Amino acid sequence: MRADLLITDARVMDGTGNPFFYADVAVTGERIVAVTAPGHFPRENATQVLCAPGKVLCPGFIDIQSHSLHPYLTDGRGLSKVTQGVTTEILGELWTPAPFGGRRTERQSDTQTWRYFSDWLKHYETRGVSVNVGSFVGGGSVREWACGWDAAVPTEDQLEQMRRVTAEAMEEGAFGIAPALIYPPDSYSTDHQLTECAKVVGRYGGLYIVHLRSEGDGLLESIEATAQLSDLSGCPVEIYHLKASGERNWDKMPRALSRITELREQGIDITADMYPYVASGTGLSVLIPNWAYEGGRLYENLADPATRRRIHAEMIAPQAATGDFASNDRGGHVMPLGFLQDENRRFIGLRLTQIAEQLGCDWANATIDLLLSENQRIGTVFFSMCEENLRLQLQQPWVKISTDAGGLDPSTQTTPVHPRAYGTYTRVLGKYVRDERILTWEDAIRKMTSAVAERLRLRDRGQIRENFFADLVIFDPATVSDRATFTDPHQLSVGIEWVFVNGKAVVQNGVPTNGLPGKALLRGS
Repeated sequence: MRADLLITDARVMDGTGNPFFYADVAVTGERIVAVTAPGHFPRENATQVLCAPGKVLCPGFIDIQSHSLHPYLTDGRGLSKVTQGVTTEILGELWTPAPFGGRRTERQSDTQTWRYFSDWLKHYETRGVSVNVGSFVGGGSVREWACGWDAAVPTEDQLEQMRRVTAEAMEEGAFGIAPALIYPPDSYSTDHQLTECAKVVGRYGGLYIVHLRSEGDGLLESIEATAQLSDLSGCPVEIYHLKASGERNWDKMPRALSRITELREQGIDITADMYPYVASGTGLSVLIPNWAYEGGRLYENLADPATRRRIHAEMIAPQAATGDFASNDRGGHVMPLGFLQDENRRFIGLRLTQIAEQLGCDWANATIDLLLSENQRIGTVFFSMCEENLRLQLQQPWVKISTDAGGLDPSTQTTPVHPRAYGTYTRVLGKYVRDERILTWEDAIRKMTSAVAERLRLRDRGQIRENFFADLVIFDPATVSDRATFTDPHQLSVGIEWVFVNGKAVVQNGVPTNGLPGKALLRGS
């Protein structure tokens, strides 16, 4: 047997969580063709021999919550992702370019639209992309197809439309459906509507993956609702970026973890993923009441004096503090970053309370003024979690790792972003495995590879096994680390020395090759 590539002398962590072993790993074309005892594969039979003493060889990392949809339409290299070992990205939270059913929204402003779900994924492959790319169908896209941005309870006809477009997306390769229940129009979804769509997904063997209605005051209730949906629909469920948001809710995380474990013991197929940071990232616009988005009229409502007064009153009312993104400090934990207008860039790195002071108003009026000035959601970091909970979550056997971020080229970025785009996987490996020993190397890698592949029913990926695709990472356990910070985020990770996607190097000796060997991954492929 001949091989294009033979990797020797590394500690092989095969993705299963089993203890490492030494082996010769041979690759021909896109696949692993042999995993043999050390020295048993003739080196003269390999075109390239890569000796990696002291290094770890493992499967490529599979990001179950990626937001590279827009970045990969213009730059498929995904530098911030491949340099942390990512070889597969799964898109789809809230919105996807198909199905497309009507009014063009802000999220669609810089993309074309496709009629069939799989078309835009195949477009990535045709255009060229560094990693493999698959997707859920966006829950918001399904809702918008039938209901637009109307907050009313859907009619039976509208429900049938949602069932139909969900089924079409599943037939075209979606891994399931991905609602994000804090963002309009998804936030207008009823539990019955969500269950009906999940029933369709379950019939196709897919996954319901969800941004909970509440990760704060309503965290425990949202977990119960998700478990009930699974029970009623017969569809497995996954919770996006599990967290307890807001200091007053931190004590709920141990109860949430115990409850999910209990639900699993009762036979409810519920799992979760997370990113390893104490801050979340989304738009500043989440501080605006949901009703203000109805009909797609957010900015018109903010600009109307009477409606603005109503919005402001609800934002500062005591009951508004129940929101996931509110806090007793009323904006002190909020750091807007994504300013595009020159006059607002002076605020980068300041907390919302500091910005409000400079503007001579309260935090709520500052929020409204900034949104009107920018006419966009404004990427924002919310410091709302605690390290103790992160460590506890990481140790749960049913928790996986995800970035909740897109792939970026640091040389082209003009505004700060959440550092998870650059350092999620390397932070887990460096900080929580090597330095703090919260996890073993093998278990951390399992959470990044086979656990995700099995959840998605991805065949032939996520493990180092013969006949599996050669999505591989070689890293130095002594140096692997994230460098991106909240104040200086555009820094690539270190210690990831080689990354192969479908047998082709996309990182070589720590340097991206700009190779584009990624494939469109469709459910069942």
